[in-house]
Amino acid sequence: MAGTSSLPLSPTDPQFHSEPPYGASSPSGSPHLSVARLAGAFLTGGGGRAPVSVNGTSGGGAPPQTDCKMVEVHGAQVASFTVNGVELICLPQVFELFLKHLVGGLHTVYTKLKRLDISPVVCSVEQVRVLRGLGAIQPGVNRCKLITRADFETLYRDCTNA
Repeated sequence: MAGTSSLPLSPTDPQFHSEPPYGASSPSGSPHLSVARLAGAFLTGGGGRAPVSVNGTSGGGAPPQTDCKMVEVHGAQVASFTVNGVELICLPQVFELFLKHLVGGLHTVYTKLKRLDISPVVCSVEQVRVLRGLGAIQPGVNRCKLITRADFETLYRDCTNA
């Protein structure tokens, strides 16, 4: 009679569930969320979260700088934001495009930035979302830093002359 009845399924009916129980599908036996549900939970904003930091200010001061444009840097298109009248480019993106083959890794870049007295700007949550949407940073990345074009040129010279 199961499967042939015209009666509606109840939540206890095995056919009601589209996925097997948690323990049956996950080797660790732990619950999991689909990527779509997980992304939806973060994108819709939830209650109980701390105020979002927007370009170094906390709370509701200045509006977020989420207007991103693509600019040309050394012949490649790079994502940039204008913050307080200053053009800032995506550090992980320029690392991937220009520096990755020159240095050991991103940690080396941060060491060089410190030595060169260059202070990157931390992206707001909204800016990170925009950069992920553009493909400038990987989908799983939740933090990003921006630097001025002049600071990038200083960093690039340091990496190519080292």
